[in-house]
Amino acid sequence: MMNDNEKPSYTLTFEDAVEIWLRSWNGEFQNRIAASFDVNPARVSEVLKERKHVGSREVALKRCAA
Repeated sequence: MMNDNEKPSYTLTFEDAVEIWLRSWNGEFQNRIAASFDVNPARVSEVLKERKHVGSREVALKRCAA
């Protein structure tokens, strides 16, 4: 029987990365964003440093402009 501590952690999707950009630009702290996705804050940092989900920033910019 698996408990919550044994479950694999959530993997951020490209769409999540777009949401992270939008929320970051709105002034939310990285640790709060990470908590809402149930991931380590380092995963959010990887998105914002464009090490993961390259192109998500541009998609987020387009959504802001729309």
